[in-house]
Parts: sequence; structure tokens; C-alpha cells
Amino acid sequence: MRAYFKRFLLLRWRSGRDDFWRGWRALRHRGPSQLQFWLIALVIGVAAGMAAVGFRVGITILQDFFYGASDRALHSKLAELHWLWVLGIPVAGGLAVGIIMQLFSRARRAQSLADVIEGAALGEGRVNKREGLVATLVSLITLSTGGSTGREGPVVHMGAVISTYVSGWIKADGITARDLMGCAAAAAVSASFNAPIAGTIFALEVVLRHFAMHAFAPIVIASVAGTVVSRWQMGNVTEFILPMSDMGFYIELPAFLMLGLLSGFVAFVLIRSIFLCEELGDFVQKTSHMPDWLRPGVTGALLGTIAIWFPHIIGVGYETTSRVLTGQIGLWLVIVFLAVKVAAVAITIAGRMGGGIFSPSLMIGAMTGLAFGQVATSIAPSLSGAETLYALAGMGAVAAAVLGAPISTTLIVFELTGDWQAGIAVMVSVSLASALNSRLVDRSYFLSQLKRRGVRLSEGPQNYVLAMISVGRLMRAQGAEDGASETRCQALMQQGVSLPSDATLERAFALFDNGKIEIIPIVAQSGDAAAPEILGALFYVDALRAYNRALAEIAREEHS
Repeated sequence: MRAYFKRFLLLRWRSGRDDFWRGWRALRHRGPSQLQFWLIALVIGVAAGMAAVGFRVGITILQDFFYGASDRALHSKLAELHWLWVLGIPVAGGLAVGIIMQLFSRARRAQSLADVIEGAALGEGRVNKREGLVATLVSLITLSTGGSTGREGPVVHMGAVISTYVSGWIKADGITARDLMGCAAAAAVSASFNAPIAGTIFALEVVLRHFAMHAFAPIVIASVAGTVVSRWQMGNVTEFILPMSDMGFYIELPAFLMLGLLSGFVAFVLIRSIFLCEELGDFVQKTSHMPDWLRPGVTGALLGTIAIWFPHIIGVGYETTSRVLTGQIGLWLVIVFLAVKVAAVAITIAGRMGGGIFSPSLMIGAMTGLAFGQVATSIAPSLSGAETLYALAGMGAVAAAVLGAPISTTLIVFELTGDWQAGIAVMVSVSLASALNSRLVDRSYFLSQLKRRGVRLSEGPQNYVLAMISVGRLMRAQGAEDGASETRCQALMQQGVSLPSDATLERAFALFDNGKIEIIPIVAQSGDAAAPEILGALFYVDALRAYNRALAEIAREEHS
């Protein structure tokens, strides 16, 4: 009997083992089923949540080591430190960032959320894993040693790296990989802010930029998983604790409309300041022949110098943001803090240091709202509610305008504060700020950032999809029965019409439109002066067919 039982267990174990490997092979070769996909989303949510919590804990540990306090009390602690310490730590951090970027990064810059958005749209739902890991490390150093940025961008990038690894393991197609990237982004944001609803909407609104039903369920699963991980480690608490905020409702709504317009303008100033500082930094580096690795060190010196007088610029800034949201800072001081914080954020990002823009925009928005509220309530005190409600509305409005994410930012503000009674005021301010800023920049900071690199996602798929298709994939090979004759190709090349095989349809359609031609010779790139070798020809009809197929695939994904 015992031998029979052992034999039975052995057979069941072998059967289970064989079933597992058959399932794994099917997963790798045919893609996951719906149930498998949801399980994968759960695993990614847990992993991204753990990465976000680990990143946050790492910042706290390093800040305690360098400054003797975490972000919750960092600015108060900095006022007690010797000025050489306040100056020296950001310099050391900047030099460490520069050396790491020089050794391990080809881009010579810390990648950000914009690269995740680009990976979702143009990279088949994948990001560069090496650059992502480097960006995580330099962001950790930046935020721990004095950089004036936020932690949300890096944790989303960490999540995208995790989803990229998983997509590679299961050989996911573009749609599946993008959904997994959305799962990772949702879990990272949810774990970072303890905000599962906002994390879900953020992934759909900002990263994937559509609300397709096939992505919703797995993203919700991952978002909830990330929140559970965060609450297990950090507790079920909101980031900020606010006093009760009373609103004079309909009479006071015009003031929140005005705050929305002001917040949209402040968001525009922040975005333009970053880009202007980048251009100035590039000019100074070029004229002074400064090596790439030294630029973050110089940035650290600038930040340390500012922090001697204005320590609130150091780190994520939750202590100062909490003081602003509770109305503990006077009007003129909050205006000065606002201007200095904008400058510090621009210097940090332009200086090729790491970190995100989300937390700084929340802090800048809160200061904008408090300053406006103090003026508004002093003009008409009998008609106004609490000035802290303006700080809350301004926080959401500036962040929404910068990120181009009015829905998720509104939800994040609610979940950060736990105050759902101020919904109308926040929504009014957010809507006008987003509408104004989208007219002044290309929809958001991230899409404007990408456009400066030549990636025009803000113009819609009808434009950016052209950059996704290589002419080498579509050409008809030289000598093929349905190909173009060599004589015809040579005649066009004499007119200056040709493309290398790695060119995209973006360049091809420009030639088709300008030259009124039906084919373009595709040539091999050559470094010598000899005539390039003709590989084949791209036909206009083939280019149009591929373009239409790509647009149809995007439409199918976004409406399924």
C-alpha cells in the first residue's frame, strides 16, 4: 500500500511538472490567456510596488545618513546644519551622478517618465533596461543629496523596466507589453502616493494615453497590489493632513476660476524655465568645454548655494508642502519660496540630475494657491472660505497642467489629502489650468520634452506612427519581379531622391509629397565616395498600405 501511494505521488508530481512546462511554453510562444495575463499583472503590481517602497525607504535612509533627518523634517534640520555641510552634500551627490552617468549611460542624462511614454508609443511597450536602471540609481542619489525633484518619475521608470523584463520573457506583442507597462506604472504611482484610484487613471491617461477596456482590469489589479504593498510597509495614511476647508461655494467659484488661470500660467513658467535652463546649460558646457561628468557637480554646487538661504528646495519637499497646505507661511515668504523653488527645479533637471517633476509641481501649485488664497480672502473675507482650500486647489491645478493629466491629478489630490469635500473647487481650477497650459505648450511637460527630441506624440498617431515604420521593411528588393528597374532608380538618384534602409516613413512621405513621385530608391549606407548600392525601392502604394495598417492597429487597441 505504501509503495502504491508513493508511486501515485510520483506520477502526480511528474504530471504537474509537465503541465507547468507546457503552460510555460504556451505562454512564451502564444502569449498569455486572460487569466494568465491577470496573474502576470498581479505579479508586476507587487514587484513595482515593492520597488517603489524600496526606493522611498532608500531615500529616507540616505537622507538620515547625510542630513540626520528624513524628508518630513529635512528642511527644519537643514537650518541647524553648518553651511559647508549644506553646500558640500549636493556637490558630492552631483559628482557621483556625473561619474555614474559617464561610466554607464550612453545618453549622458537620467531618463524620465517621458522615455516611458515614448517606449509605450514607439517602443512596443518597452524601455531601455540599462538606461532605466542607471536612471533609478542617479535619481536615488539626487533626491538623497539635495536635488530638487520628485520620486514619482523614477519609480514609474523602475516599474517600466520590470514590465520590459517580463515582456521579454513571455515574448509579448506590442499591445500586451503596453498593457503590462501600464500595470507597472499604475502600481508604482499607487505605491508612491497610497492612491490606487489615481494610479489606475494615471497609467491610462499619461502612459498609455487611452482608456481601452482590455487594459482596465489588469491595471486595476496591479494598482491595488501596489497599494497593498505600500500600506503593508507605510501604513494606511494620507500623505498630508489638512485642516477643515470651508468654501463659500457658488459665490467663491469665480475666484477658483481665476486661480485655475493663474496656475496654468505658473505651470507654463515652470516648463519654460526648465527648457531655458537646459539651453543655457548646453551653451555654457559647450563654450567652457566642460566634460559631461562635471555638469551635475556644478548643478549640485548651485543647489547647495541656494539651499544655504532657502533649505526648502532640498529633496521632495513634503515638509514645506505640508506647511503650505496648513497655511503656516506668510504671503511674501511663500511668493519668494515659489520663485526659488521654480528656479531650483529647473536647475536640477537642466543639470542632468535625476528625479521627476510630479512632486515639485505639487509643491509649486500649493504655494501658488496659498498666495492667491491669502490675497483673495483678505479682499473679501466675508465671502471667502479657508485660504488652505486655495492651496489644495492650486496644488492640483499646477500639477495637472504640468503633467497633462487633469483626471488622475484631481484624484491624486483627493487621495493624498483625504478631503473629498473640496471637489468642486479643485476640479474647476484643474480644468482651466489644463486648458490654458495645453495652449501654451504641447499639451504637457512630457510631450513637450519629447517634441524637443523630435518625437511628436502630441500631434497624434497620424503623425508619430510614421516614425515607427522603417522603409527597409517595406521596400521591394532589387531584381524582384514586382520591383523597380535599376534604370529608373538610377535616374531618381541623380535627382537626389533616395533613402537609406534605416530611414522611416516620416522622411519617405516628405519625399513622396515634395517630388510627386511613386517610388524611392533604397540604398545601403556607405562611408566612401563610391556610388551607393541600390537595395531596392519603396513604392508609394506600399507605404500607404503600411501606414493604414498601423493606424488601424492603433485604433483597434484603443477601442477594444
